Amino acid sequence: MPDVTHEEWLRRAKSLTPSGVHHIDGADEPGGGATFTLLSPRDGQALAEVADAGVPEVDAAVAAARRAFDSGPWPRLAPAERGRTLLRIADLLEQRREELALTVTLEMGKPVTDAYGIELRALITTFRFYGQLADKLTDESPHTAPDALALVTREPAGVVGAVVPWNFPLTLAGWKVAPALAAGCTVVLKPSENSPLSALLLGRIATEAGLPPGVLNVVAGDGPVTGRALGLHPDVDVLAFTGSTAVGRHFLRYSADSNLKRVWLELGGKSPNIVLPDAPDLERAAATAAWGIFFNQGEMCTAPSRLLVHSSVAEQVTEAVVARARALRVGDPLDPATEMGALVGESHLARVAEHIAGGIGEGARLRTGGHRTLTETGGSFLEPTVFDRVDPAMRLAREEIFGPVLSVLAFDDLDEAVRLANATEYGLAAALWTSDLSTAHKVSRALRTGTVWVNCYEEGDLTVPFGGMKQSGNGRDKSAHALEKYTELKTTWIQL
Repeated sequence: MPDVTHEEWLRRAKSLTPSGVHHIDGADEPGGGATFTLLSPRDGQALAEVADAGVPEVDAAVAAARRAFDSGPWPRLAPAERGRTLLRIADLLEQRREELALTVTLEMGKPVTDAYGIELRALITTFRFYGQLADKLTDESPHTAPDALALVTREPAGVVGAVVPWNFPLTLAGWKVAPALAAGCTVVLKPSENSPLSALLLGRIATEAGLPPGVLNVVAGDGPVTGRALGLHPDVDVLAFTGSTAVGRHFLRYSADSNLKRVWLELGGKSPNIVLPDAPDLERAAATAAWGIFFNQGEMCTAPSRLLVHSSVAEQVTEAVVARARALRVGDPLDPATEMGALVGESHLARVAEHIAGGIGEGARLRTGGHRTLTETGGSFLEPTVFDRVDPAMRLAREEIFGPVLSVLAFDDLDEAVRLANATEYGLAAALWTSDLSTAHKVSRALRTGTVWVNCYEEGDLTVPFGGMKQSGNGRDKSAHALEKYTELKTTWIQL
């Protein structure tokens, strides 16, 4: 993180003039004239006028991607050359890192230290990873009878529509765009209407780095119009989506109603964080539980929103989490001392507040937080919130809140812990704290989730896949496995 003061970030924010126009076919495109005003969650003030894509703009972006795929150079380049272009994008992203981090902070409210140190680090690392991986893939030649030759080749799948949310607008865009480009696909990226500016800047930077026109197009707009048009488009071959389970269902319907495009979904979560009495360090388990639920304002699909604690240590662990919640510094996301910033906007804050009121009404005990704070700023700030005495049937324990709200549930034995952990429609992530290796393996196998962390949370790197089970989605981001979403297998049988 650069040594930039709060005052300097404020000065830079005042001088920032982000562009809100689409990026189509290698050029900025204002579209048909429709716009919307983007408000910054840190103060409620207008941040930019953003072009609002309708069907014509989506058609133009998809047509550019189609031309670039069908007749352009990108799918036909040697994989090593595609990789070198991705590495140039990564280098330029590094050069523009502070500008990108500031843009993310202003549009969605996360602390600028996290935007720079975590979000941008992940984005740059992702482009470098797939840039280096692009020429490392191999095809197959299965053993056959002596009079035949069989080849199994991976080919780019075509035009990819990527729809990403606002909580990690660049990280999640990178997880889809970089492997799709490495595979030789062309992309139309639709960021959330809450955080379009950083993705639009990403599109321009990719073009500046030498990506051919039409290979990466970025259009801004909302889900019911722009997202729907992309999901229904007959020239989109693959649709990759990260967001809510409810919206994921829409994309499956769009596929059925159009060209049966492949749809890859990374959806919501209600992740359990299980703490056993033999955890190697209960204080560290509690500290990690607090960090996990309040990081990024709790706006995390993997947020450990259900803390399952053995009854013998439940009060000890809960007290430690509450103490950390009360000590957490909520403030201006442009202040480097801030630990938790603003929620993405007023409507989302209202939804989180409704869940808090519902938890109180259902009889859960509010241990700390639960109220709006820093109202004088005009921003969308909420106190870190902890409930205990949560019953598994309560909405607090069942529904994804997507905010800084933790539900503590006690259990008496390991079987009960596993039942509680799996008693959800989601299956994205989970964690287990124990000193027993056998327990760690057995419980990890029993948990129906895409990722299990043992004695840690949110750890890993790009070498491992990320995705969920059940209603948390399908397919995987990250790792070499992500390329499977953007390639097609072709069999060629040659009779000798």
